[in-house]
Parts: sequence; structure tokens; C-alpha cells
Amino acid sequence: MYRKLEQYAIQSVKKVIQDLGWEEPAEIKFEVPPNSNMGDLATSVAFQLASSLKKSPVEISQKITDNIEIIPPFKKVESKGPYVNFFFDPEMFSRMVLESVQEDYGALENKNKKVILEHTSANPNGPLHIGHIRNAIIGDSLARVLRSAGFQVETQYYVNDMGRQIAMIVWGLQNLDYQMDPDGKKDVEIGKLYFQVNQELKANPEIKNQIDSILKTYEEENPPELESMFKEVVSNCLEGVENTSRRMNITHDAFVWESQFVRDGSMKKILETLDEYTKQNDVLYLDLTDYGIEKELILTRSDGTSLYSTRDLAYHLQKSENSDQVVDVLGSDHKLAIDQLKIALGLIGGKSPDVIFYEFITLPEGSMSTRRGVFISVDELIGEATQRARVELDERRPELGEDEKKKIAKIIGVGAIRYYIARLSPEKHIVFKWDEALSFERGCASIQYAHARACKLLEKAGEFTPSEVKIDTLNFHDLDTLEVDLLKTLAKFSTIIEDSARDLRVHSVAQYALEVAGAFNKFYKSVPVIGSEKEFLRLLLVDKSRITIRNCLDLLGIEAPISM
Repeated sequence: MYRKLEQYAIQSVKKVIQDLGWEEPAEIKFEVPPNSNMGDLATSVAFQLASSLKKSPVEISQKITDNIEIIPPFKKVESKGPYVNFFFDPEMFSRMVLESVQEDYGALENKNKKVILEHTSANPNGPLHIGHIRNAIIGDSLARVLRSAGFQVETQYYVNDMGRQIAMIVWGLQNLDYQMDPDGKKDVEIGKLYFQVNQELKANPEIKNQIDSILKTYEEENPPELESMFKEVVSNCLEGVENTSRRMNITHDAFVWESQFVRDGSMKKILETLDEYTKQNDVLYLDLTDYGIEKELILTRSDGTSLYSTRDLAYHLQKSENSDQVVDVLGSDHKLAIDQLKIALGLIGGKSPDVIFYEFITLPEGSMSTRRGVFISVDELIGEATQRARVELDERRPELGEDEKKKIAKIIGVGAIRYYIARLSPEKHIVFKWDEALSFERGCASIQYAHARACKLLEKAGEFTPSEVKIDTLNFHDLDTLEVDLLKTLAKFSTIIEDSARDLRVHSVAQYALEVAGAFNKFYKSVPVIGSEKEFLRLLLVDKSRITIRNCLDLLGIEAPISM
């Protein structure tokens, strides 16, 4: 709603500039001042005009303020130094906020634009671990934000089914006396085999030649028996990955197997298109020195087999041709590869992807590795988080039934993991610490508790039905400062979504969720609701807070419990 009010303010400033005969700037920007004493919206347009008018910004801002027409929902405009500050009329503003917050609050107008967003895409050589989960949480949350912002979004998981890791697992099935536990989770069993093959490779490096041979045969000849083994390994692993992802409230619209780009001729066509740019020595490569990149992009190995980078190029061209915008979520170690890929994509007429690079999650004792078998799986993470939440519930809510405790503990545990990771900008490194992630005093549990509090208060109100309240009949005089602060916080939601979608960053949504929960908690603790002279107005405000917190948490893939 702030964006709509900002447009009103922009029109007022434009009109006074035109009336004064000044040259209108290309863009007039507004911001929310850090202190409400400085207004609700402020513009620094005086700085933009200073050069052409040859006047000081302070003089210009005063001139604008003296001549501006104040339109609703603003009650006054003041010049504060070089800034022009707009103040809301509290009553009018409050009515507008309460009217705008409906059950679908945060759903913006259709942008008629399709986004293909690739995320997670972990190699199918073992279970998802917390080294993968940051990618998945950022990707899934961003997809939710983009959909809310009006984009058509398709989420994809790129399946690396032709990589050396899969060939290693196939070699293990062919050569090791390894029996998978039929009762075990399939991705976990595959991860154990992958670890065992790595141990064999350490002891006997010559095995590498056998693995290379398997990879070459699979790509060039693809005999049915070998194809079946590759597909079974990958499918079994993906089944486990999907099950784990669903436990984290994460799903993908499509799984795209990289082998399709070899089998359908897409990769061959790309190599033909790039022929005039490529060079050959032992390998086929693109020389990128003219583009400021010293490291060449290798397209085929010396034995003629393709590389991940070549198949990824074909995949990105497909995404480019089937969407208006391509978004990738990748670890920061992919920066060089993406720079190389963007140049190659440009040569074959594809669109460059927008990439969210994230830093890695480590354990306090060091980095994780599937190859070395050093990691905490996401399933273990969920189990531990749920157990810790359960212990807290047993202490705080002993009267709850067993089924209710299990349900709430899972909601709190998964929410804690997702929020702990989503709350930080992707550029920041995370050391995963249980006590911080699962703290009930701050973070996600406190946000979920604010929602539960709102639900409980509305339940106590009994006959209150928000949809039947006529806002025009409510008394908005002499609003409490905490009521106004809460309303202003609720009003930011759509702007938060727009900014998050534009910047492709979800941590601002997580931070806003904490902000709105904090504003609600202050109101809840200090402002009487049931039995007060403004009971219906305040109950309506409680309901609008409930909706906003719930919808905000949903953007982060987090459930909002009605009881905690």
C-alpha cells in the first residue's frame, strides 16, 4: 500500500514543479524516513533540481512545500532541510490499511511474465545435507515471492545424471559386494555406496580409468543395461531427495535430466553453432581472453565426451527460449563458470540468467563433504529440530495431546530451519548452530507465536466476524501510537514483496516477518482489546495482523500454527 501512497505523493510533487515552471526530473524517488517525526514518506528531489535551478536544496524544498497542494490521505507536508516530508492523516490512513488487508493480502497484479527458476539441483549421489539446503530454501522462498509479485514461475531441478559421480556409483554396483538395505532410505543407501567407491579410489587410483570407460560408453553407445543402471541409481536418489524436500515444504514443478540434451541432439547443435568460435588442441574449447576471462571454457574432453558445462549450456538455452527471465540459485564457487556460460550463451543467442550466489553453510567443526561422508543430512536436521521443539512444548504446554504436540513440533522445527537460513542475505557465510537456529526467544518461533496469539485472541472474542464489520462505522479518533505503528508496519507488506522480487532476495521478507510480529506483540501487550471502547476496531486490527503474518510466513515456506 505504501507504493500507492507514494504515487499520490509523486503526483503532488510533479504538479508543483510544473506549476513553478521547473524542469521535471526523470524520476522522483521517495523513501520511508527512519523516524516518524520526519514524516511517513520523504523525497530528496531538491537535490536533483539544485543543479538546473542553481539554488540550494534547502531553498528548493522550502519552495516546494510552500506551493504544494496537500491531497488525502496526507494531512501535512513539511520541509526539513533539503527534504520534503509527507505526513499521513492517521484516521484516513488507518481505514485504507484495514480495507486493503484481505485474505490474499500480498498477491499483486499479474505481470504477464514467465520466470524459470532453477534451484537445489544437488548431485544425485546421496541424501540432501545442510550444505544443499540453503540453495533449496532460497530458491523455494524466492519462487513463492515471485508468484506473489505476479509472475508465472516454473521451478526446475537440473538432474546431473551423466556426471562422474553417477558413473562411480554404477561402477560400485558392478564391482563391489555392496548390499543395499531394502528398508533404508534409497538416497542414503546410494550415499553410502558413493562413499565406499571413493575409499576404493583412494586405495587404487587405476579404477578411475574404468569409471571413465563407463561414462564414455554411457554417452556414446548407451547400451540398454547400462542405461537402466544409470536411471535406477538417479531415480532412487531423486525419490529420497523429493521426500526430504517435501518435509521442508519444498517442491519442484519439473525435473530436467541433463542426458536429454545429449540424446535429442541439442548439445551437438550448440557445438555446431559455436564451431567458428572454438579451438582444438587436446580438447575442444572456447578462448575467452578477448572477454577478459583468462580461463578457457572446455566443451569436450580429450576422448570426445561432453562436460557438465556443455550440457548446462544446452539446458540454459532451453530455459532461455521458454521463459522471459531465467533465474539460477548457485553457490559462490560457480561465479567463473557462470561468467563463461553467459559469454557462450550470448554467442548462440540465449538470454543471460540472473544468478543468486550464496555462501556456504559450515558446521562449527568445519566444512561438509558427501565424498568424505562428513555432513548432517536434512532428514537428521529436521529430526533434531522437531525433537528440540517437542522438548520445549512438553515444558510450556504439558496439557496438549500427543498428536497436537507432534504436529506443532514439526511446524516449529521446520520453520526454525527455514527462517534461520532465509533471514540472512545470501552473500553472508553461515555457521550452523543448533542453539541459534532453534531459539524460542527470537527468530521464527517468536513470529509463529505472534500468529498463535492473534488466533487465540480472536477465538476469545467469540461472535466477532471480521467480514461483517463495517469499517466506516468504527471510531478512528485518538488512535494509540502502538496501533498506528502496527498499521504502518502492515502497510509495508506489498512494497516488501515488490522489492524482494525485483532484487531477487528473500532475507528482506524474513526480516519483515520479524518486524510485523514485533509490532503486533507490542500492541498485544500494551493495548486492551476485548472489552475496550474500541473493541471491534482493535479485533479487526488483530485479524489483519494475523493475515499478514500468515501470508508473510507462507512466502518463506513456513506454516503459521493457530496454537503453540
